[in-house]
Amino acid sequence: MEISTKVIAELREKFFKKLEEEGPPDSRSFHAADIARIKNNDNWLKRFLEHHEFNEQDAFNMLWETCTWRRKFGTNDITEDNVRRDYLEDGVIFSYSKDKDGKKLFVIKSKLHVKGVKDFAELQRCIVYWFERLEREENGNQISLFFDMVDAGLSNMDMELIKYLIGLFKSYYPNFLNYIIVLEMPWVLNAAFKIIKSWLPAKAIPKIKFVNKTTLKDYVNPNDALKCWGGNNDYIFKFISEEQTNGDSVLNGKLDNKKVHFVDNSPLTEQSSTSIGDQVNEEQLLSIEPTEVITFNKDGNDVTGTITLKNITIDKSLSYKIKTTSPEKFRVRPSSGVLQPSEQRTVMVVLQSGYNIRGLLNNDRFLVMCFPLKNTNTATTQELNLLWKSEKATEMHKLRCCDGAENSETQKSHSMLTSATAGNDHIDAFSSKINHLEKHNNNIYSEIVIVKYMLLISIILTILMAIFMGYVLQVDIKNLIDQQKSCRIPRDT
Repeated sequence: MEISTKVIAELREKFFKKLEEEGPPDSRSFHAADIARIKNNDNWLKRFLEHHEFNEQDAFNMLWETCTWRRKFGTNDITEDNVRRDYLEDGVIFSYSKDKDGKKLFVIKSKLHVKGVKDFAELQRCIVYWFERLEREENGNQISLFFDMVDAGLSNMDMELIKYLIGLFKSYYPNFLNYIIVLEMPWVLNAAFKIIKSWLPAKAIPKIKFVNKTTLKDYVNPNDALKCWGGNNDYIFKFISEEQTNGDSVLNGKLDNKKVHFVDNSPLTEQSSTSIGDQVNEEQLLSIEPTEVITFNKDGNDVTGTITLKNITIDKSLSYKIKTTSPEKFRVRPSSGVLQPSEQRTVMVVLQSGYNIRGLLNNDRFLVMCFPLKNTNTATTQELNLLWKSEKATEMHKLRCCDGAENSETQKSHSMLTSATAGNDHIDAFSSKINHLEKHNNNIYSEIVIVKYMLLISIILTILMAIFMGYVLQVDIKNLIDQQKSCRIPRDT
């Protein structure tokens, strides 16, 4: 189900109406960055609707609670400079590589984490730092939790940490979780993960993927998997500071400051404040639909997506042009042209034959550019090409791509987390059971050690007893021989 601009606008309007009528939950109000995000970022609001399977009231409630939590937790103010640097550098939690769906992996290396050793409040801040960083770097794209359980044991199983991670995905980071991949889970923890499955909704259980070093290739390409996971990648963890880039700078009408190579192999970067940067205060010329993501669907033998362009001015003719980062993969018709005042046009984007839609589109981008024509009689292709070489675009819109079928299934899968109303009670019960299991394990280990020492003492005592018995028997035999000798009567000669 495609979420319309109207539904997103209604969610935005509902939020600001409540804020105006009731005010924020406390005197500090919401963070200015979150307010700006709600005003400008349609994709963020869309994620709340997707997370709740398009239930507008539930999406609104989550949006309000998320902004409340972000203000109280200080989420927008968390940076690598004000969290525990040693927690970032010890390699317990980090992000590296991607799964086969193109989703970034958030890795928890379990054997390096021992429950209760770290300050849990500081560990929470480090996790939120990584979540926020990944949202910026991936422009809100989903991530996969990757539990590296190689050589882990009961002491490394921290249910409080797992509960916190699930809570973030469920309550504050909408439509952000792709898979939970568990690598080489020790047999002693089988019962633990069976209990985890018991408090997940039945339809959400397939989100957990148990793999070993052989089957990991079903979810992570061997060239992207580390050698310690059974892959070919020899990466060794080292914390690298984030390049300070603003994830929301890809809003419509502006470009981010990352280099993006489009069709003519010329890198396009954010323009100076005299051009694109000032656009927010100028009249908008072009309306595009969709606003951020082109959805590709199967249409007979073709895989297609559409972009609808509309000249929203009433007195200007616009020349538009569409570029892509992957011209060999896509056919765009028409990729350029002229829009008369108030004219609307649908552009067809077709995936070329020979390319597989699954996992292909995650990194592909489209750029829609336009500028007003001074001479409305300029209409030939040759004249327009000359103009584009001399004129600069006055408005730009960047679009991402997604697989419609996969996106629909992902939305359903992600939203399943929200249906577990008794989740916290189950988590608490499970935490109690795992603690009980750990206590029993420690008791068994202590008893084994005691039995081992008792067995050793028994062996030593048995050896000593055997030596003693041998000595006594030897003395008895000697005494018996002596007695026999003394009892002999000598014969007379």
